[in-house]
Amino acid sequence: MDTSIEFIKLLLPEILVDYFKLTKHEVKNEELHFYFTELNTIPEEFKTLKLSSKGFFPEATIQDFPIRGKNVFLHVIRKRWIDDNSKKLVIRDCLLVAKGTRIFLTLPINNV
Repeated sequence: MDTSIEFIKLLLPEILVDYFKLTKHEVKNEELHFYFTELNTIPEEFKTLKLSSKGFFPEATIQDFPIRGKNVFLHVIRKRWIDDNSKKLVIRDCLLVAKGTRIFLTLPINNV
């Protein structure tokens, strides 16, 4: 068992640890910034479909709970796939917030 992964799961949403790669982290003033890119693994609920990778959505920024008095920002880049048969967009169903909390995304308009 990798204890560092188990420790990270205590601090960050578990879905980020399981389905995303931490590409960078930095401390800016009194803020912690973590940068994640979704892995190119087809979501379990779509394993029966023939999907083609179609790049990424623009980065979304999520303000998470503070850690040790520092504001935490999660910068997340999500993967997208296209169903080769229906030509519909497919994305992983990511619930990045705990029940009873809110999520604030910074997304560019007109980009899908």
